[in-house]
Amino acid sequence: MELLRKWLGHPEDIYHLLRFKMGGYRAVMPRMDTDSLGCGLRTCYRYLNQTSRSFAAVIQALDGELRHAVCIFYLVLRALDTVEDDMSIPLDVKVPMLHEFHSHLYQPDWKYTESKEKDRQVLEDFPTISMEFRNLSKVYQDVISDICHKMGVGMAEFLEKKVDSQHEWDKYCHYVAGLVGIGLSRLFSASELEDSIVGQDTDLANSMGLFLQKTNIIRDYLEDQMEGREFWPREVWSRYAKKLSDLAKPENMDVAVQCLNELITNALHHVPDVLTYLSRLKNQSVFNFCAIPQVMAIATLAACYNNQQVFRGVVKIRKGQAVTLMMDATNIQAVKAIMYQYVEEIYQKIPSTDPSSNKTQQVIASIRAISLPGSPMASRHHYSPIYLSCAMLLAALSWQYLSTLSKATEDYVQAGEN
Repeated sequence: MELLRKWLGHPEDIYHLLRFKMGGYRAVMPRMDTDSLGCGLRTCYRYLNQTSRSFAAVIQALDGELRHAVCIFYLVLRALDTVEDDMSIPLDVKVPMLHEFHSHLYQPDWKYTESKEKDRQVLEDFPTISMEFRNLSKVYQDVISDICHKMGVGMAEFLEKKVDSQHEWDKYCHYVAGLVGIGLSRLFSASELEDSIVGQDTDLANSMGLFLQKTNIIRDYLEDQMEGREFWPREVWSRYAKKLSDLAKPENMDVAVQCLNELITNALHHVPDVLTYLSRLKNQSVFNFCAIPQVMAIATLAACYNNQQVFRGVVKIRKGQAVTLMMDATNIQAVKAIMYQYVEEIYQKIPSTDPSSNKTQQVIASIRAISLPGSPMASRHHYSPIYLSCAMLLAALSWQYLSTLSKATEDYVQAGEN
């Protein structure tokens, strides 16, 4: 009944959950025919589906040869990331591996069979991945190899290094996410589905990655603490506590939330770049691929802002909310309206006593200036009384059915929250 009450409070979720379940998901995730692929590529797509709930579906929805390039790009970076995450590899072995990993793309027999990580199959069968890498056009190979090299160097740098300053926070996020945004943008342009400026403007592409990574780091405070990881910049949290872990103590909750709000304000500075980047995209599959994670991120930040729950458990957006965002975020005007909606939600929650309140208001003003809604999408959550009545009746009749959504659909929606 709790689920029913939630849906009755958000009737638009019901409409989009049903629309998504009844086939609307194919608008953003068209089914890919793998039967016509060679054995190596079929294996790579199997690994993609095994190692990524977040990106597998949208990668496979990309047009033409771009989907193969992005699939291989993802698997190469997944293999690199698996090396970084594997704590069983001694540092004197791991650091050279990270530095040299890009060279293994051109070594047909190279593989690593000693990993203990859950995604170790991408290292154990790296010859299949590297073979398909070498089957790509050289323009794609050059991008993937270059980004792999730069990311490996960056990962090695931060293996034993704490994230101290806000500058280093940006640098760390650049290595693990900004470079992904830059690499993807270069692949988009190389495919000729997007103009060359998309791949050339590395500042905007970097901001796309930083916005997503900072959102994840902010939301995952408690999970990272429990696993002994620290990614919040010391320069910020040290103004509020002696140790980062102290923010989770009940007696420190007021200053913890102030620290949280300051980091969210920092992340919001990337939104204007995100909107400028998305406004340049022409291909629908590329737009969906790029826009969906960004609107999930702004919704997540709105849910986290001024929210003590970040320090007590997990803050997630509703599944129906996630599906609504996926179904709506298919054009730049819709995305601007979504961004406007969620920064307004944050604005309404700014405490007058918050040390960052002026900065938060200023960055929201800059986002408003470029995302003021000027289309019917701006009122996408304003429903007529007749619609509301029908939706509430529909909720009452179908809440049990919706609670048993297929696992594939639920996995994808959860991935949008992660």
